[in-house]
Parts: sequence; structure tokens; C-alpha cells
Amino acid sequence: MVAASPIHYGWVVLAAATVGLTMTIPGQTIGVSVVLDPIIDELGLGRSVVSATYTAGTLAGSLWLAAVGRRIDRYGPRRSVAVVATAFALACAAFGLVGGVVGLVVGFTLIRGLGQGALGLVSVHAINIWFVRRRGLAMGLAGFGFAIATALVPPRFQQLVDAIGWRWSYVVAGAVVAAVMIPVGWAFFRDRPEVYGLQPDGATRSTVEPVVEVDYELAQARRTLTFWLYATGGFLTAALGTALVFHHFSIMAANGLERDVAASLFVPFGFVLAGSGLVTGYLIDRVPPRFLLSAALALMAGALVGAPGVDDPRTLLAYGVVLGTMQGMSQALQTTVYAHYFGRLHIGAIKGLSTTILVAGTSVGPLLVALGFDAAGGYRPVLVAAAVAPAVLAVVAPFLPLVRDGRVR
Repeated sequence: MVAASPIHYGWVVLAAATVGLTMTIPGQTIGVSVVLDPIIDELGLGRSVVSATYTAGTLAGSLWLAAVGRRIDRYGPRRSVAVVATAFALACAAFGLVGGVVGLVVGFTLIRGLGQGALGLVSVHAINIWFVRRRGLAMGLAGFGFAIATALVPPRFQQLVDAIGWRWSYVVAGAVVAAVMIPVGWAFFRDRPEVYGLQPDGATRSTVEPVVEVDYELAQARRTLTFWLYATGGFLTAALGTALVFHHFSIMAANGLERDVAASLFVPFGFVLAGSGLVTGYLIDRVPPRFLLSAALALMAGALVGAPGVDDPRTLLAYGVVLGTMQGMSQALQTTVYAHYFGRLHIGAIKGLSTTILVAGTSVGPLLVALGFDAAGGYRPVLVAAAVAPAVLAVVAPFLPLVRDGRVR
């Protein structure tokens, strides 16, 4: 199939991996947020309790991702995606059976660890190993496709939940994952282009210089300031961005907005996220990524400070633009920078650890905001306080000299 492809096969992998990213939505916060209030109402649990189960499940689901990354390095993305997609489909179906605190912890562990975690990890891995010089553009295109899906899928998922309930909706979601991702992943995912006598980025002519990379092992990468800068930035944007999405309907209700008005955020949010990710992907190949990280963190701080003041459709639109721009930038950076700095040979293990940290962030953010809400009786104090950390890192990041291939980048 690789030899017969009329275009560079990396673009085929990119399309298949974008489908893979879309299939993670039932395990993403944007998918879980749709069923959060129905779960609270049906099970009779408090928001803080459900947030705590989400935190525990997400954190538990993140712990195996470094090991998953190493397995992807060893077995390749094709075999890995078949196993992961099958497991995630079963996890979605099983989530429809949960009842009580323990069931929620187990359910969140499975859908978060296998969806946002493992399926997202193997999909990003597949793109990273087929592109180097054009990696930013490729990831930007993948992020664009995923962002369009985040604009279109949650409203349809909400309609499904309204029609058949949250439990059967997750059973349907599992069936869709199985029917789409297992055949797509097995048919189109492939190992590195060098295995097939090709160069990354479609460079096959002898006049094109071969790609030269410095490949770090995981132990080497995690001893660098570079790794921890982006891991910390990813943790903060994941934790706080997830908290805003997870509690979105509650925050907007506290501001006086009806649920249907609050739900309209996801349309501008998704389309802005798409454009932001695409532009950021283009810029990563041309601008030192630390400047882009600084901008994303500044937007994160702005979204946190601005959220309590969203009280009409106009301010909701502005808020959606800020939040979507931040999410698009952060996603493009987190999917790209580790291969950018550390090479492709061990990228599964390196990206596995960074994804563990990122997913752990998504577990912590919603709980901290819920606890802050309970303590203060409102969202404004906790959200303003949470804005301090990303604001400080946004100021510091541009001045850190990060070395790549012997040069400051």
C-alpha cells in the first residue's frame, strides 16, 4: 500500500491519525462535560464528589501511558492502534454500566486512559514519525481536523444524550469507535518511512539532504530544562483548560446564562481552536516554540480571569475565542515539540511521559476548581488565583535558552 500510494504516504497516515484523534472525543473532557450533569442528577452525587472521581480516574489512567509509549516504540503504531482502539471501544460501552463512586472511578480510568491517553498518543506518534521538517504543518492540519470535530460532535452527542440517555449514548460511542478506528488504524497506520525506503516529509529525491536528527533516550530527555518547561506548560494549560470546560455549564449558570446559550460556546470554540492549531503548527517550523508557549500561557491566564464575567452572548463569544485560541496553540505545541527537540527514535517513550504529566493535569484541575468553588461560594476567587501560575510562566518562558542540535531555539 505504501509503494502504491500516489502521494507521499505520510499524508495518508496524517488523515488516518486525524480520524484517530476524533475518536478520542468520548474520553476527552469536552465529551465527558456533556454527561456530567446527567450523571450528578441520576446518581445523586455532589459536584465535588464526581469531580474527585474524575480526578482519581484520570490520574490512574495516566499512569500507564509511559509504558504504552514504550510499547508503541517497540511494536509500531499499526499493531498498537488495533489493540488500543479495541480496548477503548469496550471501555466506552462499559462506562454505560457504572453506578456509584467506585464505578465512576473505574469508568473514568478506562475512558480517560484509553481515549485521551493511549489512542491520542498512538495517533500523534504515527504523525511524528512520518514528518520532520513539515511536522508543524502536519500537526496543525491534524489539529484543524480534530478541532472541527470538537465543534460538531458535542452538540450531536448532547442530542443523543437527550434522546436515549447518557448510558446508552456511551454504548453507541463505543460502537462507533470500534466500527471506525479499528479498520482505519489497521489499514493505514504504518511504521517509520525509512522502513519502506522513504524519507520523512516526502523527500525521496537524491538532491534532498537526508534528515539528520539527534535522538534522545527518555532518561536523557527528562534531564533537560527543555522537557520540563514544555511539560510544565502542558500541565498548566491542560489542568486549567480542562477545569474551565469540565465546569463550563456550572460557571455559565452562576453567571446567569441558560444551558442552551452556554452550549453555543462550543461552535466558535471549535472553529477558533481549528484555526489556531493550524497557524501554530505553521509557526512551529519557523518560530522558537518557547515564544508560542508563552503566548498560550498568557491566553490561559486571560481566559481564567475573564470566565466569571461572561454574562451575555457577546462576552461568551469573546471568551470562546480566547479559550479556543489557547487550546489550539497548546495542543499543537504538545503534539510537536518533543519530537522537535528530541528526535523520533524514542519519541513514544518521551511522549508517553509527557502525556502522563498532561493527563495528570486534566485530573487535578477540575477538582481544585470544584473545591475552590465550595470554599469560596463562587468561581471568581479560585479562577483568578489559578491564573497566577500560567501568567508567571508566560513571562519567564521567552528568556530560557533551550538548546537543540547545538543551537538555541
